Amino acid sequence: MLTREYKVVIRKLIEEDYTQWARLYAGYAEFYGVEQDDDMRDRVWAWIRDEYHSVQALVAQNADGDLIGLAHFRVFARPLSATLGGFLDDLFVTPDARGNGTGEALIEAVTEYGREQGWSIIRWITADTNLAARRIYDRVATKTEWVTYDIKI
Repeated sequence: MLTREYKVVIRKLIEEDYTQWARLYAGYAEFYGVEQDDDMRDRVWAWIRDEYHSVQALVAQNADGDLIGLAHFRVFARPLSATLGGFLDDLFVTPDARGNGTGEALIEAVTEYGREQGWSIIRWITADTNLAARRIYDRVATKTEWVTYDIKI
């Protein structure tokens, strides 16, 4: 699946991964200062495990079998180009595993999945202050000029 050699294995989630995945996802929410509870994590887990839901996930597993990173992504329509793209919603690597290529490996795996699906683009957003991640993003992708807006409902 990957074109570069990394110190981790990138794979799809399995049922037995729930506890480790939940720990990772809680870490991701904490990093962004988002209040998240067990019910919210359970809902996202159900989406990932539902083959008919658009949210999908990959995880990074180290040589000891521990999950050290996650990527949540989904397809989205691009009407102007009449294509489909992939949106990388969540990308997280445990602090002690950063700097070993895990984040880049997860992005590459999502990109390869998108290639296999015929997607035209992989897109994501990040906080302007997420400087460590942005160094990776600047290396593997093109920063766009688009400004993002939200309407809370």
